[in-house]
Amino acid sequence: MTITQPDLSVFETLESEVRSYCRGWPTVFDRAQGSRMFDEDGHEYLDFFAGAGSLNYGHNNPVLKRALIDYLERDGIAHGLDMSTTAKRAFLESFQNIILRPRDLPYKVMFPGPTGTNAVESALKLARKVKGRESIVSFTNAFHGMSLGSLAVTGNAFKRAGAGIPLVHGTPMPFDNYLDGQTPDFIWFERLLQDQGSGLNQPAAVIVETVQGEGGINVARAEWLRKLADVCERWDMLLIVDDIQMGCGRTGAFFSFEEAGITPDIVTVSKSISGYGLPMSLCLFKPELDVWEPGEHNGTFRGNNPAFVTAAAALEAYWTDGPAMEKQTRARGEQVEQALAAIADENRTEIKEFRGRGLVWGIEFLDKDRASAVAKRAFELGLLIETSGPEGEVVKLLPALTITPDELDEGLRTLARAVRETA
Repeated sequence: MTITQPDLSVFETLESEVRSYCRGWPTVFDRAQGSRMFDEDGHEYLDFFAGAGSLNYGHNNPVLKRALIDYLERDGIAHGLDMSTTAKRAFLESFQNIILRPRDLPYKVMFPGPTGTNAVESALKLARKVKGRESIVSFTNAFHGMSLGSLAVTGNAFKRAGAGIPLVHGTPMPFDNYLDGQTPDFIWFERLLQDQGSGLNQPAAVIVETVQGEGGINVARAEWLRKLADVCERWDMLLIVDDIQMGCGRTGAFFSFEEAGITPDIVTVSKSISGYGLPMSLCLFKPELDVWEPGEHNGTFRGNNPAFVTAAAALEAYWTDGPAMEKQTRARGEQVEQALAAIADENRTEIKEFRGRGLVWGIEFLDKDRASAVAKRAFELGLLIETSGPEGEVVKLLPALTITPDELDEGLRTLARAVRETA
């Protein structure tokens, strides 16, 4: 693909140096539909990024767009804080009837603010309030957000350093297979809990991702998650599952923890819950944990009614027949797995491992700079992919759940070429 040098002057002179994704994709995007994005010069890109998992149903999904346009054209409420609105009621009823009730999940629903880190902050705050303790246990290579409480339970040293102050009241434990299977699961964690001389304050809660997206596509086994739930129950700790990126069908089932057969005490949801890329997040928790005083945790933009509209439309369109959506995602995942196996076989001396679940996959390279080179070449070839892992050593694939088999095959062939041409 021949790309004309775009005019980036206003971004470079006026926008902060903190911008990141635009550095890897140096063009000016103009429109998008489905799994395709187009820049202002008309160049086409196949999107295996999906808004960092915020666009599980693709860009400008026509069903969701129609619902949103109809709502706006009738002057529906756009901003409502936590006031009762018809849009919020429709979402809550759909969420209860389509998602919670069929799964026998008793959760209360809290709207903590527009982003994932808002949901995490509210979850941590609630856990501490319920248990009367400060300490939270997280896991190596975890990522839970960029605000201070979320950073305290995030593993990445670069992101933590940005806080500029000590990040306290969080203790990391080894994630599944962090020690390469050399020790029994949770032996260190339980030993610290048992030993009055360990220095570990009794935790209020444990927060975990079933698949660590930013951490490098590290997949927790269902058995490991069940053991974690058991440890939490025996030691009077709340279990928080951060399902912000892996929820809403990314791993197959609507919630990523369903496969393990566990019921977390608290669940955080964001990214694709609105379905359309509109800011929205949820904190879900068991009814007995609802100890909030009115207004004790709030936020100006917790009532994003256009997001409620598209969220309800997404649930109705894609999850009324949940097994069909889950089956489709698993089939697409098998397609990805087969292609990555072929890429790994072709590059045996360069690829350490590929791993994933559903439609989230990663390729880890032995040369830690290789993933960035592959992502750069993929962009030049018209494919958008990002990197993850503590040193950016993993190429991360996060296509829309609605991507067609042909589009998926096209992107995987482009990825194989990018790997080949950066050898």
